[in-house]
Amino acid sequence: MTRSLSLFAVLLLCALLPVPAVAQGAYPARPISIVVPYSPGTGIDILGRVIAQKLSERWNTGAVVDNKPGASGNIGTEIVAKAAPDGHILLMTATTFATSAAINKNLRYDPVKSFVPVSLVATGTMAFIASLATPAQTVQEFVSLAKSRPGALNYASNGNGTPQHLAMELFKLDTGIDVTHIPYKSAGYISDVVGGRVNAVIMPIHTAAPYLHSGKMKILAVMSAERSPVFPAVPTFAEAGFPNLQVDVWYGLLAPAGTPADVTARLNAEVNAMLALPEVRELLGRQGLNPVGGAPARLAETIRMELERWPRVVANAGIKAD
Repeated sequence: MTRSLSLFAVLLLCALLPVPAVAQGAYPARPISIVVPYSPGTGIDILGRVIAQKLSERWNTGAVVDNKPGASGNIGTEIVAKAAPDGHILLMTATTFATSAAINKNLRYDPVKSFVPVSLVATGTMAFIASLATPAQTVQEFVSLAKSRPGALNYASNGNGTPQHLAMELFKLDTGIDVTHIPYKSAGYISDVVGGRVNAVIMPIHTAAPYLHSGKMKILAVMSAERSPVFPAVPTFAEAGFPNLQVDVWYGLLAPAGTPADVTARLNAEVNAMLALPEVRELLGRQGLNPVGGAPARLAETIRMELERWPRVVANAGIKAD
């Protein structure tokens, strides 16, 4: 009887003792999936594949790109927002992450609360382009021309609600000019700018470069903080007298909210390491992109500023989701 009571006491004591935490497996435990919410072959897809390739080379578990296009990037973004926060499913996102939030009021995720930043990967320069037929050689001259002929000039974009569209609407809002929007569904706008049927367009400078070098278009200014090394004679908007008009194309890597801090820190360190590689910098340069990197807070601040900027532009221009 005494022995039975002693055994019971020991078992009871064991039950009352705190259970040691089960050690989590090493990260990563399986291949990393980088969701790209756009079709294969796009600029963001190429960038996602660069990251996946380098992670695969550095980690034995490997990494793959998973294209989930649709709804202006919102389908793939929602998938990651609802994914397990363990660092194995990531989102390669871009400028449209913020512009979509300004246009679409019924998103099924929160652009801030549903994600944690990993790294601001790269930025690209936007340029203000005019057709050769447009009688303006500077941004100031374009503004003066537009004010003298309200509604007579037009501009192209690669679609309603796209960053190119919003950047020009920001320009209109800042300068008070009336210029008619002509949305396209592809890069077909380029031939109409070359042909003089469209007066102006804001577009990535690396896309415009071949037409600028061949003299088929003219560049009036760049929207970056500094001049482009490709076109060093071209002023920034700030230098042209418009300090509020800095707009970059940007690309970032996000993880689902709740992802452990040590996991995002490791991912951030890996991205920074690969962005320092000469072959990666050269590849990004061929895409017209500038490698950025830095701490996750840098991406968080970029997203914060973008989310604050675009709703005013969208409301003023009356832009609606297609």
